[in-house]
Amino acid sequence: MLELLQYQFIQNALAAGLLASIACGIIGSYVVVKRMVSISGGISHASFGGIGLGYLLGINPVTGALYFSLGSAVLMGAVTRKTRLSEDTSIGILWALGMSLGVIFIGLAPGYAPDLFSYLFGNILTVPRSDIIMMLVLNGIILVVVFLFFKEFSAISFDEEFSRVAGVAVFPVYLLLLCLVALTVVVLIRVVGIVLVIALITIPPATAKQFTHSLKKMMVASIILGAIYTTLGLWLSYLFDIASGATIILVSSLALFASIGWVSLVKKRRISV
Repeated sequence: MLELLQYQFIQNALAAGLLASIACGIIGSYVVVKRMVSISGGISHASFGGIGLGYLLGINPVTGALYFSLGSAVLMGAVTRKTRLSEDTSIGILWALGMSLGVIFIGLAPGYAPDLFSYLFGNILTVPRSDIIMMLVLNGIILVVVFLFFKEFSAISFDEEFSRVAGVAVFPVYLLLLCLVALTVVVLIRVVGIVLVIALITIPPATAKQFTHSLKKMMVASIILGAIYTTLGLWLSYLFDIASGATIILVSSLALFASIGWVSLVKKRRISV
């Protein structure tokens, strides 16, 4: 693995993996605790509309995904909370709408979209320096916002009703949290792709949750686990010449199943003693 560090694309890939791990560890912990997996999946797939819009307008597709995912996050939050549609119904509709718009925009764009597959399933080995800079900026925004609103995010994640009684502006804080989920989605698009984004957001925090009930410790553990998963997945994908995003998710999933088995085994031993 060390000899690979001489290559620029490997350096970019490792940097992208680390930045993705930070975003996933922090925001993914809220997603898991608050059980926002479905709406996070809706935001990630709806962002495909932004990819298509980027191709149509001739701009960086990731930039298009950034604005489209933020709009989708606010729209989904408003629809799920302010309309009579059930949450799963509204998410499903907006999920399909975003994907459909993406397909239409790409069809209208002149020429051929050669790297579309990498946006759907990720290719961490092709992340350019410009995307690294964007990921760095988005991570900075995520860290600052979470630092400023940590108490509010934690409150609505564990008990919305108590938060409302305590004077927390639940709906605006909820929308802000969804916007951070959208930023995390954009950070991950190049690493694992739109289709697999939700797995990397949820698996490291779900694994960390097996061993701690502290939100802060869960975030730190999730970041460390995410960095390990992305680095190991990157190395295996390079070694066996297989898809990087799928390999990262496979490594993450196996680690989660192993942690569940380990925790169950420890509990059984304690009961038997």
